[in-house]
Amino acid sequence: MPIDLEVDLVPVTADNWRDCAELTVSAGQQRFVNAVTYYLCLCHYGELWNPLAITRDGTVVGFAMWAIDDDRSAWIGGLVVGEQHQRQGIGHAAVRKLRERLIAEPGTPNVALSYAADNTGARHLYRTLGFHETGETEDTELVARWTP
Repeated sequence: MPIDLEVDLVPVTADNWRDCAELTVSAGQQRFVNAVTYYLCLCHYGELWNPLAITRDGTVVGFAMWAIDDDRSAWIGGLVVGEQHQRQGIGHAAVRKLRERLIAEPGTPNVALSYAADNTGARHLYRTLGFHETGETEDTELVARWTP
């Protein structure tokens, strides 16, 4: 995985939402993430989540959403890297960039995310980025937090 891989986190707009919605993951990953269209609806109709397109060289390669919780914790959710763009370091670069952006917000004590206990790929990714499981759960998922 290239350490210097550069991705951009850009707002989801009328110009790129279809590219986000077309992102899919492998059959083996589908039980760990929802369709991006579901996440876009959460962002649009809910009052918590904010959508971002993950781009590389101007092409949408992934999607993520973020939120600030009542305790000021920042949350990363709905991370999807398109199947054809996986294993290139895009997820790593996107989480690192989003984590840094979120922790820079005044009063934000940590960045949290959650994943299924048997999602070994996500668990490994987040551990390599310094996230630590806390013993908390969010629905049926394990919560991990990163604190600077």
